[in-house]
Amino acid sequence: MPRYTVHVRGEWLAVPCQDAQLTVGWLGREAVRRYIKNKPDNGGFASVDNVSFLVRRCNGLGLLDHEDPLEVALEDNEFVEVVIEGDAMSSDFIPSQPEGVYLYSKYREPEKYIALDGDSLTTEDLVNLGKGHYKIKLTPTAEKKVQNSREVIESIVKEKTVVYGITTGFGKFARTVIPVSKLEELQVNLVRSHSSGVGKPLIPERCRMLLALRINVLAKGYSGISLETLKQVIEVFNASCLPYVPEKGTVGASGDLAPLSHLALGLIGEGKMWSPKSGWADAKYVLAAHGLKPIVLKPKEGLALINGTQMITSLGCEAVERASAIARQADIVASLTLEVLKGTTKAFDTDIHAVRPHRGQVEVAFRFRSLLDSDHHPSEIAESHRFCDRVQDAYTLRCCPQIHGVVNDTIAFVKNIITTEINSATDNPMVFASRGETVSGGNFHGEYPAKALDYLAIGVHELAAISERRIERLCNPSLSELPAFLVAEGGLNSGFMIAHCTAAALVSENKALCHPSSVDSLSTSAATEDHVSMGGWAARKALRVIEHVEQVLAIELLAACQGIEFLRPLKTTTPLEKVYDLVRSVVRFGK
Repeated sequence: MPRYTVHVRGEWLAVPCQDAQLTVGWLGREAVRRYIKNKPDNGGFASVDNVSFLVRRCNGLGLLDHEDPLEVALEDNEFVEVVIEGDAMSSDFIPSQPEGVYLYSKYREPEKYIALDGDSLTTEDLVNLGKGHYKIKLTPTAEKKVQNSREVIESIVKEKTVVYGITTGFGKFARTVIPVSKLEELQVNLVRSHSSGVGKPLIPERCRMLLALRINVLAKGYSGISLETLKQVIEVFNASCLPYVPEKGTVGASGDLAPLSHLALGLIGEGKMWSPKSGWADAKYVLAAHGLKPIVLKPKEGLALINGTQMITSLGCEAVERASAIARQADIVASLTLEVLKGTTKAFDTDIHAVRPHRGQVEVAFRFRSLLDSDHHPSEIAESHRFCDRVQDAYTLRCCPQIHGVVNDTIAFVKNIITTEINSATDNPMVFASRGETVSGGNFHGEYPAKALDYLAIGVHELAAISERRIERLCNPSLSELPAFLVAEGGLNSGFMIAHCTAAALVSENKALCHPSSVDSLSTSAATEDHVSMGGWAARKALRVIEHVEQVLAIELLAACQGIEFLRPLKTTTPLEKVYDLVRSVVRFGK
């Protein structure tokens, strides 16, 4: 008998259908009838006959015709949404799909795998896992390590040894011994009580990264999770079933407890979960739709799933990768601006940078030389002012290797810390199979990634700060040979006047966001966790700073391409002309 899972006003209803010839309209009415029946106030409706509604797929949000037979319009166990006409959406309503649903309607299950061993994951790998490019499997070595650590836990339970988090309560209740008969209940209660985050849910890419990173840490074999449970977690990841994880609520010690608890809550079939097939729905329905069963937690497994710095670090991986990309792009954009402002290439001379050989500075100078006027890539614009009387350029042009360079070095420094962190065991207690014992420590503390990501925000912000000053030079006729605000008919058209204001606003906002969150600490858990990292906010604001940097540099790129139009028919170098052509393929010249 076909069955459909129907979303009505935030409620999920399983609706069986005995006759596949019944229509989409019947399914909508039956779902509303069940909704009214289950509500004390009838959901505010006198009867189903008074309800007007639309029916649409959760996957892609395509509207369905009421008259179409179910066997034609839908697949068995498909997820659909009934939208009541005239409904006002409440502030806490969870839509069936995340923002940017059009991106997920084309999701295709990956065929390639990444083998995780807990020791060799890269930031690039994790970002690709987040994008859904790969499934996960364990290496044989990782499987053996996981089995060995689980044997230690089984021994502790069998011998009724008192060990924190396994046979005791948590935090302030660490001295409370739990009876063996309640050890599984202890783990479920831990996950439920710690699922206390707030805010928007992580977008699918970030939740996928979070889940993948937790799997990688568990694969190290120091957490005590059973291989059976870990393989169930991997099956959930490979099916792209992603729990509802609010972005706020972690103080970054003892790890990212709240977000990781929400992650675990979905795995045990509670709370909300998302998949490309279902959209947001009750976790038990989403798992069932993919042929999966909720995980039944064994002793220590709840703690194994929620104790660590993976929220901070997974967001940190995205931040590092995006920062690396925009740092390279900043050199290209600045080179184009320098050409438009008729700057000199002398400041990028090899000998200048050889006597101050910071790696980032040397690399940036090399990129500028590769893009600007040379025997290999001559520039007609550069040739047009070769014999002008200008001796040197403003700092925003001349000092790009020194300013962009330290940003590159900052990114490299942070990437090293994040790479170490994503391959680290961050549980408490740690299970050492070689010693046959558990040891309590503090690897869950997020100070390392928190400090690093605060530093990343401060460093990358400088790309926007210097870019905004270059936009000013492009727009201000007293600082260039270009028309005011890069428009021929000034007054009639305002050109880039307000685009520059937007850049200035973003740079100013970044100045506040660059205040380090990790300088703050508030004691929690009745003073048992008396120093915390605040790394969750460090990671989220680092991403916001980087987003602003991307936007400011995009404005500069548009301004530079606008400016070069006033130097035509002269051409710049071949690489920069290709950049110009790429921009003009999507943005036309503003007259």
